[in-house]
Amino acid sequence: MKFERRSHWSGELGQEMYFNVYGHAGKPVIVFPSSGGSQNEYGDFGMIEACKDFIDRGLVKFYTPDSYDKESWLSEWKSGHDMALAHEAYDRYIVNELVPLIRYESNWQGGMMATGCSMGAFHTVNFALRHPDLFDVSVALSGVYDARFFTGDYYGDPVVYYNSPIDFLWNQEDSWFLDRYRQNRFIVAVGQGAWEGPHIADTIRLKEAFEAKSIPGWFDFWGDDVAHDWDWWRVQMPFFLGKLEEEGRI
Repeated sequence: MKFERRSHWSGELGQEMYFNVYGHAGKPVIVFPSSGGSQNEYGDFGMIEACKDFIDRGLVKFYTPDSYDKESWLSEWKSGHDMALAHEAYDRYIVNELVPLIRYESNWQGGMMATGCSMGAFHTVNFALRHPDLFDVSVALSGVYDARFFTGDYYGDPVVYYNSPIDFLWNQEDSWFLDRYRQNRFIVAVGQGAWEGPHIADTIRLKEAFEAKSIPGWFDFWGDDVAHDWDWWRVQMPFFLGKLEEEGRI
């Protein structure tokens, strides 16, 4: 498997940003790490090895950028507003800097995939809903989808609101977004075992919002033995990649 350890300067964040690349061809996949995770997390926890067959066959090419959570949603000393402003800078980094780099070097002009586990799933759904023209496939595993999980009550602050999928999706009336949502592929999975309580609740709430807006989505509730842990995410991700291959999405 082709592997590259990379970095580039981000003008949006004012710092060097690190990312790894796994694979030689296929649909680009941006992996959002779990809480405060690094660019190495996905590989270190065996997720790349679990997806090796799809990478080796040139169906997908994984990009694993470093997180920015410690400056945004995990900065408990900040107000919710300032947390969200920091995330907005990370959003601009992904959209204005990392995505164009991927397009250029991969000669890829189509839609990309977003994925992540736990907090990475929150990012996955948030980016896929905010940028449906960039991400036409998303696989979110065991996430929360309400920004209050990080900020507490944000009292209607618009910067937080537009980064809280469970909130802003209910009020989305723009046909530009809704038409793209209905064409894209959303996979949202959660176990029903240990440490999955809040993630089950948010997955149910997100499913209700999708149904209210007539957005197709696969909301997959795994068994009560399926914990909020890498052991299960290593099972789920290749399972869903297999389904995406059957659908012709990768």
